[in-house]
Amino acid sequence: MNREAVYPGTFDPVTNGHLDIIKRALQMFDRVTVAVVDSPAKRVLFNTQERIEMLRATVRDLSRVRVEQFNGLLVDYLQQINVCIIIRGLRAVSDFEYEFQIALMNRRLNSCIESVFLMPSQDYTYLSSSLIKEVVRLGGRVEGLVPGVVEKALEKKLSLTK
Repeated sequence: MNREAVYPGTFDPVTNGHLDIIKRALQMFDRVTVAVVDSPAKRVLFNTQERIEMLRATVRDLSRVRVEQFNGLLVDYLQQINVCIIIRGLRAVSDFEYEFQIALMNRRLNSCIESVFLMPSQDYTYLSSSLIKEVVRLGGRVEGLVPGVVEKALEKKLSLTK
């Protein structure tokens, strides 16, 4: 049986914590689709195409990972690609309450949906895309916390906004 899962998110930008979750998911699933949400309502630093390009560069050596864009309801996207498993990362207990609500709503909308929660390495439990952007905005270094392609893109994008 081919086991496939979707790891959805904004990924603005992708961090090493996200990459850690992707690699952990690959230990359990034959294929992982990283689904980048294109939501005009969300305020993002990088547009959808930039986020997809950074993700593709980040996972290019992981043959069982594909990166795609989606918009609308995640459950509708999952039905389109015939996948019923969602991967979500949990950094702290505070993430659980929100993720639990979303998981239950997704299951309510489509009873075949299951959510699998993975914890990143303890090296990344404090890491978030928002925190990364703030550190770079304030002149800090994020080497080792994001892929090199992301670090360069952040420095370029944020130096233009100063």
